[in-house]
Amino acid sequence: MAKINLALICGGKSVEHEVSLVSAKNVIAALDFAKYDLHLFAVAKDGSFRFYSDFKNFLNNQDDTNLVSLKETGFINVAWSVVNGKGQAVLLDGKEQFLSIDAVFPIMHGSFAEDGKMQGFLEMLNLPYVGPDVLASSISMDKEITKKLVEIEGVKVAKYLSFDALSKNKIVFIDVKEKLGLPVFIKPANSGSSVGISRADDEISFNNAVKEAFLVDHKILIEEAVAGRELECPVLGNRGELIAGEVGEIIPSAKHGFYSYDAKYLDESGAALLIPAPIESNKKKEIQEISTKIFAILQCEGMSRVDFFMTENGEVVFNEINTIPGFTKISMYPKLMMAETGMTYGELIDNLITLAVNRYARNSQILFEKKMIE
Repeated sequence: MAKINLALICGGKSVEHEVSLVSAKNVIAALDFAKYDLHLFAVAKDGSFRFYSDFKNFLNNQDDTNLVSLKETGFINVAWSVVNGKGQAVLLDGKEQFLSIDAVFPIMHGSFAEDGKMQGFLEMLNLPYVGPDVLASSISMDKEITKKLVEIEGVKVAKYLSFDALSKNKIVFIDVKEKLGLPVFIKPANSGSSVGISRADDEISFNNAVKEAFLVDHKILIEEAVAGRELECPVLGNRGELIAGEVGEIIPSAKHGFYSYDAKYLDESGAALLIPAPIESNKKKEIQEISTKIFAILQCEGMSRVDFFMTENGEVVFNEINTIPGFTKISMYPKLMMAETGMTYGELIDNLITLAVNRYARNSQILFEKKMIE
């Protein structure tokens, strides 16, 4: 079989830029190069696209989080074009070089990446890509919209209040305390990796947390603190063919108090990750079923990781969903999916790419039949 021309896109303009680079390095290290010809692209923090002719140098460079110093060792600025109905990369190196692409793995997190914007760009290029589509990505990124949709379908969510830039002057600590109690968690509505999330136990920490959250997004959520265990479950598949992975538990260290950005990525002892979570088999099954239900409600395909709280009395409370979860060596999505299915890291990546190609073929057939009718 001919090799698949795989475009891996990492980096991005979001505050999760650095996490994306680590995820990309792990994906590259696991790729079967007997199956794939890799074209590595990165989006710098200013939004510019770059192509790396020497991805091994990218792998070995640990400190270039702004993607600048590799210029001398193989990065080329790039533009994109549609040729004969399919997207191609145009290398801006003084020559007319086009790179043919069969599938895209956008291993990018956060705004301008996981929120539907990159997916829309890839749809315009008419290219298959890993992960949920534009609609699913955008609604899943917005924590308020996500909660509203799943709650309609009977999924339990924590009590919360939502404010945007126009209503921020209505945020009054005493009112929030009366409605949600203390402590509360303040978080940007559109962000991942716990960026901008803070716990508030009093008025001073509350006001500081609100300011910090608004630095990340124009809309914030203030949520009640759910006393319970933090559980996560991955989902893999396209419509009608969903696989729920193992359920894992996160136990943040006392130092961090909750699973913050620092606990996830900067402090190796920031949290204990239990795989599998020490829960009853019937509770595991319940969480897996709720995870696939939420995945379907939000129109997701490809992959997502669904996060929950479980109270002392066993009630499962939905927290949030991540449509392009981290793919680092310690990330929960690959570890949990491999634990449940027996797949290797490389086989999981193969499955994700196959799902992307199959969805593209399915949707292309619908468009073809529509043209025939017209």
